[in-house]
Amino acid sequence: MEKVKLGSQGAVVSRMGLGCMGMSEFYGERNDEESAATILRALDLGINFLDTADTYGIGDNEELIGRTIRSRRDEVFLATKFAHVRRKDDPAFWQISGKPEYVKSACDASLKRLGIEYIDLYYQHRVDPEVPIEETVGAMAELVAAGKVKYLGLSEASPATIRRAHKVHPITALQSEYSLWERHVEDEILPTVRELGIGFVPYSPLGRGFLTGTITKPSDLGAGDFRAQRYPRFEGENLDRNQVLVDRVRIIAERRGVKPGQLALAWVLAKGEDLVPIPGTKRRKYLEENAAAAEIKLTAEEVQELEAAVPLNEVVGDRYAPASLQSIDRSR
Repeated sequence: MEKVKLGSQGAVVSRMGLGCMGMSEFYGERNDEESAATILRALDLGINFLDTADTYGIGDNEELIGRTIRSRRDEVFLATKFAHVRRKDDPAFWQISGKPEYVKSACDASLKRLGIEYIDLYYQHRVDPEVPIEETVGAMAELVAAGKVKYLGLSEASPATIRRAHKVHPITALQSEYSLWERHVEDEILPTVRELGIGFVPYSPLGRGFLTGTITKPSDLGAGDFRAQRYPRFEGENLDRNQVLVDRVRIIAERRGVKPGQLALAWVLAKGEDLVPIPGTKRRKYLEENAAAAEIKLTAEEVQELEAAVPLNEVVGDRYAPASLQSIDRSR
């Protein structure tokens, strides 16, 4: 797997990362043994950029990654996040905090769960509207000075917040949703991070799995899968109408001799060397399919054809349920 620069602060990562969220929560039943095997297979394939957060599994995901990579720590560029405050004894409890004292305690807790001495990339998972971003990033900068964190990142931050944060301490990466069926970042966010020399990490580059063509009805999601509840595009009639878009991608993929998900990933990769997508999976089979997408080179005409096949005005449903949309930073 090719290595590329992430941002302009010195970080170097694999051209594609591995999102680990679904290994511990939200996307159906857990299988820690297969998830660990998937992480190790990613390292064997040269994928060194692993993405987790303290909220995934309420700490369980960090613990899983920590014990899995223990003997191979030097091969890993590890990103984790803070801001979502949750409780093991009350999983429904959910708050956002960017308070300086919380930033420091959350980092220490992540380091302990991961069993590592430093975090390569530490993101604020969501912007706390009650705390000035300068205070939050100031606390994050102190973690860098203390040697607990190497690089800083933000997730789902607005252009105004990104600029304010970057003045306090250089931001290495911004993580936001980006895929064929979710392209809102193209208007203002991508131009902003490119102007500032900040790398961009698209999460859910496969549309939370929908663009793979393997989800055609609600029952395909299985028990314990939250997608139909949290993401309106997976709800009943919305799912049916959005299926038309995936069918178009499938036709193009068949012509190219690849899978729809691979084509969707190739589209993201074609949007710039400064984009490092982190498709998530908990199975080696799908990891290997995703990794192979890095070898697919699209022409400008093919990129345009895919965008025409998935016009944004035909995508049905918001990308998040209303409660989650409220946590997205829209500061001006």
